[in-house]
Amino acid sequence: MTIREGIERVLESIESAADAVGRSGEVDLELAVKTRTPEECREAAQCLKDFGRPILLGHNRVQEARDTAAAIREVEGASIRLIGPLQSNKINQALACVDAIESIDSPGLVAKLDARLDRRLPVLVEVNVSGESSKHGCAPTEVVALVDAVVGSTNLDLEGFMTVGLNSPVEKDVRAAYALLRRIRDDAEVATGIGGLALSMGMSNDLEWAIDEGATLVRIGTAVFGPRAPRV
Repeated sequence: MTIREGIERVLESIESAADAVGRSGEVDLELAVKTRTPEECREAAQCLKDFGRPILLGHNRVQEARDTAAAIREVEGASIRLIGPLQSNKINQALACVDAIESIDSPGLVAKLDARLDRRLPVLVEVNVSGESSKHGCAPTEVVALVDAVVGSTNLDLEGFMTVGLNSPVEKDVRAAYALLRRIRDDAEVATGIGGLALSMGMSNDLEWAIDEGATLVRIGTAVFGPRAPRV
């Protein structure tokens, strides 16, 4: 399977799931490009452009984002996004190569980013709605303070919320976590007056459930690229 074929199949799955719940055209695809080569990233970006879709590529690691940025930016309109945790000592490197950060998890990180920015930066608040210790993100009880920090910052723009789904084959449990993030998003829209906040949730194995629960963005890697390449 080529990258183009993989993207086409995933887009068909997304549209089928969205159509089934009356949400046609409301869900975008973000490609999770962890461990992918610059050439693969550029090809994937070009394919998204050819399909007329937003060109969103998400990196888990700042180093990989930096190493592939030049290749990705050969495709006009491509957006490089950080979807993995951001360490304080990598902030400057991240700001030099990414267009958005989807893993905001503390007011401290907000303050550090805000102090170093000289431009507007879209961000998503990452929430650990599954409660799993292996997952990153703030607790649901910490969301209000974190949203207040983002909205009160000088240079950060709240774009929405992100989560990594519950690692479970039990549909009702996975859905419950996604439904919680949707309620968190809805409450934030009321509290802040910011409409249209994104919900980035759902991956290859549960995108249909996520879309049914309100996802506006799904992050897909393996279903497009195949198994991850070993990290050197």
